[in-house]
Amino acid sequence: MWFHKLIATSLGIGYINKGKGAGTVAAVACCFIWYLAWAGNYPPAILSVTITVFITLIGVWSSTVLVPFWGKDPARVVIDEVAGMCISLLFVPVNVKYSICALILFRFFDMVKPLYIRKAEGLPKGWGIMMDDVVAGIYTNILLQVVVAFKLFG
Repeated sequence: MWFHKLIATSLGIGYINKGKGAGTVAAVACCFIWYLAWAGNYPPAILSVTITVFITLIGVWSSTVLVPFWGKDPARVVIDEVAGMCISLLFVPVNVKYSICALILFRFFDMVKPLYIRKAEGLPKGWGIMMDDVVAGIYTNILLQVVVAFKLFG
């Protein structure tokens, strides 16, 4: 059980302030680590996709295990924000401007939940916990790809 708690809370981030605001902290931490790993470059595609898929699948598994103990979508579970943030950053040049833009867009989509994002929460168990953030990450990434294509930031 401790393993699933460690994963679902993203190494304990989910326990910050009893889960309130922990999703934002997890997203910022993910951005920061992504930036440190690949600053100034495009991340290696296969490696970044593999990491993102792994985080998403282990997040579904750990969230599913914890649902009976913590409820349907507990604030302590923040691995979904990490997965969504990774998706947001895929195939985008790693610099401060794009990272901040990705963070703002992702948190907007995650909090407002437009365009079927809320519907994704209705999936069973860990899938519902994870998929709203996956969809928010996809929407963020699509917008960032447009920004990159038109060179709106440098």
